[in-house]
Amino acid sequence: MTDTPGRLLTLLSLLQTPREWPGSELAERLQVSPRTIRRDIDRLRELGYPVEATRGPEGGYRLTAGAAMPPLLLDDEEAVAIAVGLRTAAGHAVEGIEEASVRALAKLIQVLPSRLRHRVAALNAATVPVLPGDGPRIDPEDLAVIAAAVAARERLRFDYRAGDGAETRRQVEPHRLVSYGRRWYLVCYDPDRTDWRIFRVDRLSHPQRTGLRFDPRELPAGDAAAYVADKLAGRTTVHRAVVTLHAPYERLAARLGTAAGQLEEIDEHRCRLVSRADSVEWLGARLAMVGCEFEVHEPPELVAYLHELAGRVGRSVEAARGR
Repeated sequence: MTDTPGRLLTLLSLLQTPREWPGSELAERLQVSPRTIRRDIDRLRELGYPVEATRGPEGGYRLTAGAAMPPLLLDDEEAVAIAVGLRTAAGHAVEGIEEASVRALAKLIQVLPSRLRHRVAALNAATVPVLPGDGPRIDPEDLAVIAAAVAARERLRFDYRAGDGAETRRQVEPHRLVSYGRRWYLVCYDPDRTDWRIFRVDRLSHPQRTGLRFDPRELPAGDAAAYVADKLAGRTTVHRAVVTLHAPYERLAARLGTAAGQLEEIDEHRCRLVSRADSVEWLGARLAMVGCEFEVHEPPELVAYLHELAGRVGRSVEAARGR
């Protein structure tokens, strides 16, 4: 790579990943000599980026938290705003940006000076979302720790509570974080079980990076998302609903987003929604919040649940009127 500005930006991007990079690996990635890497590191330091070097066979370079935000990145107010926004997006699993939010949050935390970390923590502690997330609440800081271990190819230790309540202490080789449905999953290799595993992150506590590196293994699937979907297919009953919604497509698309399912326009006054969830109760709640008339075509279990729900709500209203 002969373009020096482009090479410096690529080098900086690599260093912002929360891991330590051996000089030889950086040289191989950028297709330059170790001497050129050393010169480029010096250039980044001259620009204000706090690059730390360690000696020895396991030594290398990493970007550390500085006394101030490095130039060409963000000022203090922008850094705090982005950190809070990324933390919110990660915690509520916004479809389409959830994993990217976690990776970006991990990178930003890596270089935030302590004074800004305190401001971010104070804002998060003082803020209550108007609408809670659909799934179990996840601490985005836990997600950031896990994401950092994934990026650094570093073993991760945590406590885990299974669905039956059994608690274990695990040490794994983390491969990927996957946001699937309304939950986060960790895809990893478990050396103690000599097999691949997926763990629900909301059942995981006290994640800690161990500092022990590992060579990545080949996942027995096309990608991590496909692996999670395949594993969960045998564990969870997925209910599929087909519904006609009596409202214009533009209004419903803005209200539902993509998380509710596949929305297709029938005509200027109606839409067809194909939605999936792990319970008919959740499908019913989703439809009740749409804000328009609707007709359920399938499944019959959803029709029965809505009929029972309507009776319960109607009796509650009548009881309130009779007081």
